[in-house]
Amino acid sequence: MKHLIVTADDFGAATQVNEAVERAYQGGILTAASLMVAGAAADDAVRRAKAMPRLRVGLHLVLVEGKPVLPAGAVPDLVDQTGHFRTDMAWAGAAMFFRPKVRAQLAAEIQAQFEAFAATGLRLDHVNAHKHFHLHPTIASLMVKMAASYGVKGARVPLEPQAVLGRIEPHKASAIVALTAPFARSLRRRFHRAGIASPDHVFGLAWSGAMTSQRLAGLIRHLPEGLSEIYTHPATGPYAGSAPGYQYEGELAALTDPQLPGLLGAQGVKSGGFEDFARH
Repeated sequence: MKHLIVTADDFGAATQVNEAVERAYQGGILTAASLMVAGAAADDAVRRAKAMPRLRVGLHLVLVEGKPVLPAGAVPDLVDQTGHFRTDMAWAGAAMFFRPKVRAQLAAEIQAQFEAFAATGLRLDHVNAHKHFHLHPTIASLMVKMAASYGVKGARVPLEPQAVLGRIEPHKASAIVALTAPFARSLRRRFHRAGIASPDHVFGLAWSGAMTSQRLAGLIRHLPEGLSEIYTHPATGPYAGSAPGYQYEGELAALTDPQLPGLLGAQGVKSGGFEDFARH
């Protein structure tokens, strides 16, 4: 069986993202979205999600390049002088691992984000982290610890099959793939022990911000057996905090390509969210 979750990250970051999620779900192949609960347009995202009850919504934990749910004074070692999370992931990661005071602040913030999601009234389909920061063992441990309490169905493991990409277009794996793969495999084992579903295959790392219609079609044609997740970043245009060089409107166009629903059917691919496939 081929099962597929098509996810939009950064839901709630801006109305441009929220509008794209709504369009990609209602008129495209999008099946899930990951919510930034402290995003500038989080309330708008929740309102739209409640009008789309079959859209599977999860928590996109933000612990870098964003604002905390807790007051900056409650997490002083996680934020800079502006009250935003630090952008230096290496420095932040080391502090989280080695300093008990920072770990305590991290645990409080992660719990606050889970609680903020619960307060929306939405069903929690999945959890992942901005910039894949849940590859960090301390973050992963806290995420797993809290997942059971909040009914998490599944979680992303950023481990991308390079051979599949090579069947679609010439591709050479980056050094980052080799560096992060052992952490991703460890994360998958951790999720498995905790009874949290994770995809067998994840796509979106190599083509982050550049998921074209041709690439989406290629992934669908070459989708491996099992559960796959394709994560994307659609938006109707640039917004405050958007990543330079990302083809937001292009990804929205790809997700709403009218040929893709028929291709899913022709390839025997069933799409949905973690809630739909967790039992498998």
